[in-house]
Amino acid sequence: MQSISIGELQKNISLLTQLTDVFAIVDKRKKQRVAIVYPVQKHSVIASMAGKYRDRVTKCDDLEHAKEMAMMEAMGEKYGFSN
Repeated sequence: MQSISIGELQKNISLLTQLTDVFAIVDKRKKQRVAIVYPVQKHSVIASMAGKYRDRVTKCDDLEHAKEMAMMEAMGEKYGFSN
């Protein structure tokens, strides 16, 4: 695994866009590892990160409609409104 300092990453942010292998971001002042960066793969990571809630999530075709419904539900819980 390669390591790169925070300063080098700030100077050359294109390293993240051209990422092909795993590397660690290191803080040279504190001499500790800050993060490990993996390249993005073709498949979606959402399903693997969902964990135990994977079965509760339903697919939504209209994102704007889902946002509006979530906002209405949150406002209803906060202020006691009902549809």
